[in-house]
Amino acid sequence: MTRSEDLFVGMIAVALLPMIAWRIGRGLKEGRLPIYRTYLSRSENASKFGFLLAVHVASFLIVAAIAADLLFQLGFRQAL
Repeated sequence: MTRSEDLFVGMIAVALLPMIAWRIGRGLKEGRLPIYRTYLSRSENASKFGFLLAVHVASFLIVAAIAADLLFQLGFRQAL
């Protein structure tokens, strides 16, 4: 990929971060997370809720790392 493609994809990844963070924040605040067209409540099934919240946090961290690598040329892709 060229540098301009890296910047474009990196900016898209940065644009996704607030949406993922909003879902995590809403999950912690309201105690429910969206699953397709329904919601999973913390009170209904705490273990599934915790796992889904952990998946959201992991996706946030992965997308943030990808965005940082593409925007600042940190070299994560070459290290793998």
